[in-house]
Amino acid sequence: MIVQDLTKKYDGKAVVDSVSFEIPKGKVISLIGPNGAGKSTVMGIISRLIARDGGLVDFKGTDIAHWKSKELAKRLAILTQTNNIQMKLTVRELVTFGRFPYSGNHTTPEDEAIVDQAIDYMELREFEDRFIDELSGGQRQRAYIAMVIAQDTDYILLDEPTNNLDIYHATNMMKIVRRMCDELGKTVILVLHEINYAAFYSDYICAFKEGKIAAFGSVQEVMTKETLSSIYSVDFEIMQIEGKPLTIYY
Repeated sequence: MIVQDLTKKYDGKAVVDSVSFEIPKGKVISLIGPNGAGKSTVMGIISRLIARDGGLVDFKGTDIAHWKSKELAKRLAILTQTNNIQMKLTVRELVTFGRFPYSGNHTTPEDEAIVDQAIDYMELREFEDRFIDELSGGQRQRAYIAMVIAQDTDYILLDEPTNNLDIYHATNMMKIVRRMCDELGKTVILVLHEINYAAFYSDYICAFKEGKIAAFGSVQEVMTKETLSSIYSVDFEIMQIEGKPLTIYY
């Protein structure tokens, strides 16, 4: 996937300003930056949830705007910050939604087998007949991820997947992201506020400031005290833990 010169304006102000970068296949890429830096807007444009004012998203050789929705949904999945489905659904029913691009409302035995695999992968078997609104926040997030796994796309976009989760469940969510890449071969693009999660679990980081890309590269390339201080306007110190550059800021 190649992003070229993306632009988006609200009330005449550019919130995304000539943004260009390439998303490596089969890796975890985190978009970081202060509030209002443009990262979630870029995610929305890539997923076609937000209309762009200019630029191009080249997805498998074709502008993403020209993909038919059903075909795109077989290749790209997104979870937004607000995933509340206003229906009384069990975990299994929610996960089965992931098969909709393939079979609509008439699931096949193959679909059911894929749903079973996704439920087992996310360790949700004991909850499959429970209603979503009866689950804890962490269990609910795992159910939504299982739905995405059942959708069986090469690309997965996650907008702040650790939002409103405690440390235990947020850390588990990031471990799941890493597993989806390493074990299932997915390309995962996520928006994160917690930069230490980005540093520990990502392969690449794209850092935004004021609607522009301030830095893009490997974790080691982006996670420097000079780069982070210029982006967030606070002082940083970098510590190496298990070969990862984790931060203290003050």
